[in-house]
Amino acid sequence: MTPPLSAAAAADAVMVGLAEVRAAAERIRGAVLRTPVLRPEILSRAVGASLALKLDNLQATGAFKERGAANRIALLTPREREAGVIAMSAGNHAQAVARHAALAGIAATIVMPRYTPATKVVRTEAWGARVVLHGETLAEAAAHAHRLALEHGLVFVHPYDDPAVIAGQGTLALELLEEAPELDTLVIPVGGGGLAAGCAAAARELKPGIRIYGVEVEGYPAMAQRLAGKPVQVGGPTVAEGIAVRDVGELPLAMLRRLGVEILVVPEQTIEQAIALLAEGAKLVAEGAGAAGLAALLAFPERFAGRRVGIPLCGGNIDARALSNVLLRQLLRDGRILRLVFDIPDRPGVLADISARIAAVGGNVIEVQHQQLFGAPTVQSTELYLMIEVRDAEQGRALIAALEAADYRVRRV
Repeated sequence: MTPPLSAAAAADAVMVGLAEVRAAAERIRGAVLRTPVLRPEILSRAVGASLALKLDNLQATGAFKERGAANRIALLTPREREAGVIAMSAGNHAQAVARHAALAGIAATIVMPRYTPATKVVRTEAWGARVVLHGETLAEAAAHAHRLALEHGLVFVHPYDDPAVIAGQGTLALELLEEAPELDTLVIPVGGGGLAAGCAAAARELKPGIRIYGVEVEGYPAMAQRLAGKPVQVGGPTVAEGIAVRDVGELPLAMLRRLGVEILVVPEQTIEQAIALLAEGAKLVAEGAGAAGLAALLAFPERFAGRRVGIPLCGGNIDARALSNVLLRQLLRDGRILRLVFDIPDRPGVLADISARIAAVGGNVIEVQHQQLFGAPTVQSTELYLMIEVRDAEQGRALIAALEAADYRVRRV
């Protein structure tokens, strides 16, 4: 079993470097997709920088985690292969370990918290792993996984606090810089820190002057707090659950500190904005953690203006309902959907008149609620709720102005 490293052990450990990353790249060749690099002009214009996106959302399991899992499993001894592997995860690491264990003909057990959505359990089982549901939290699931590893002699595959996993994740930056050598900046999402540490290790040796930033979401800035010597205080709901980590890896922490990687903390709303921009602007589906790199450019445009920036789109496993909600919320923020409430006279023809005035400006009514009996302040009036689609915020303002010019009392909600 390979337990997570202690702070003292991490300080004494041999840091992962370019040589280890190159060796990992050879080891996982053919088992992990060498994903394409996309240079989306529309996104580059939106953020004022030249972007190169590394599309690891196209991996078989939809995320970069395959790189580290494949490398770690490839390094197992014959005895360890016979014993099998175990991992703890409620997301992408679970599927990565399950898939690469199956490809190697090795038994895999994955411990997931009881609250894990059924779709993630089914996907992990579909790769041939035995799934054990235990605990209410990731910490409880992890403790149980370690107990099972000790009891049955299984090899624990840690999601980020393992040199072999870190080296595997670093192959993403190796491929990115081979295809886009002009890059002068990398922006890497940070959860436990394995991806950022591996990519920084490779990039620092390939291009010593390159700028490297890590990105965390505001509710979970654990790495930033650890690097600053502050107590870790995290929590709350986030669409970027893939980087919602309390306990960062000790080896990634030591590596990021030694390599001088600065951590940027971005607002939750900026993550949603980045998901929507990727979907609309580049026709790419990203989960919250996968969009964090782009979110950093939206949150800190002055840092990246005019630079050549490489960003891993490191995962695309977002729930369909969550994606639809994010897109609708962004349409509201952009002013392309209006939610209007009217108090109108209760007489024939008023609703038709409002509809005609909306149509004349080019608005499209997509939802109507007309409350005659109970919602209005008096029996002589009616409360009307409309959701309206418009081209942009300017058209929305023109539409409201046209209604107010006709003496309708309009309130945005």
